[in-house]
Amino acid sequence: MRREVTVIKQAFAKVFGDADGLTIVRAPGRVNLIGEHTDYNDGYVFPMAINFDIVMAVRKRPDQLVRIHALDLARTVAFSLADPIGYDAEERWSNYLRGVLWALQEAGVKLDGMEIAFFGTIPQGSGLSSSAALEVATALAVKHLTGFDLALPELALLCQKAENDFVGMKCGIMDQFISLLGREGRALLLDCRSLDYEQIPLELGDYRILVCHSGVKHSLVDSEYNRRRAECETGVRILAAEFPAVRALRDADLDMLTACRDRMAPVIYQRCHHVITENERVLKSVAALKAGDLKRFGELLNQSHDSLREDYAVSCAEIDLLVTLARKVEGVLGARITGGGFGGCTVNLIHVEAIDDFKRQVLPEYRKQTGIEAQVYVSTAANGAEILWD
Repeated sequence: MRREVTVIKQAFAKVFGDADGLTIVRAPGRVNLIGEHTDYNDGYVFPMAINFDIVMAVRKRPDQLVRIHALDLARTVAFSLADPIGYDAEERWSNYLRGVLWALQEAGVKLDGMEIAFFGTIPQGSGLSSSAALEVATALAVKHLTGFDLALPELALLCQKAENDFVGMKCGIMDQFISLLGREGRALLLDCRSLDYEQIPLELGDYRILVCHSGVKHSLVDSEYNRRRAECETGVRILAAEFPAVRALRDADLDMLTACRDRMAPVIYQRCHHVITENERVLKSVAALKAGDLKRFGELLNQSHDSLREDYAVSCAEIDLLVTLARKVEGVLGARITGGGFGGCTVNLIHVEAIDDFKRQVLPEYRKQTGIEAQVYVSTAANGAEILWD
């Protein structure tokens, strides 16, 4: 991280005059290995933090002015904490930071003015959660500046509140949680209701996690994400009328779903079917990894993608093509879409000796059929957010 510290210090000095008194933090993106669209249904997820980050420098000001500079965009915004923090419809990138500061104020934290500069190595539009990493970096930096006392799970909830209630994206808790609590060499099994979690050693032997960025992000993602949440909530109301113990799809099983099928529109049944079976797949995946059964883990990844394509309808032609091509490569045990959907990335479980074959077979054919250059990243499980310099 020495290079990143040097880069952010130099950039900060260029924008704000000097680099004295800085706190520098990093917060990673994530790839979700399995457990998609289960988090906001109180279910289980299984992400890992990745070796791509938001790096942020921050220091206090003696007044109430907040100035924020995004290196990647070469844009700066400023606002005063003397006024209510408002949504910025023009510089929308700034709302992830504004939202965290707003949520901190809502929680009773007294904020001072500050100067912030940041850049990211997380590919934009990849679905690898640069937004959550930006929120987490902001929260961790301000926590260090002000000394407010919040445990990491509570800090993740605060960042989620910022995205839900300020930015307007009704995401679950997974992205912020793994960005804060990731551990090197481990994936994280998270119960999104209780926030109980277990660090699972990611012992893959000669296999690797390969992320393939499709190069597309369809504009449907935000509106359709919120629509899926509403469809799941409709399913819960129907299930709860028959089974009062059902508070979220996490509480339902396939027998319950079958019993209520006649009262559901087909699309509601499909959404519920995905979430219920996906929760089962997460737990089966963890069991397979603990048993060293990578073949079974790969099969569950494949089943997850098929369910996301058919039942949840959040894939797209480009992603489906990447998955189809990947599954033809000898040494790929599983491939699926990861993230919110409608573009972004696939996650692949691949033998280390097959990575070059993947690049030779998948990328040219994908380019031939779509005209898009896909990007490949091989990442190990990384540490969560941390202070790099103080």
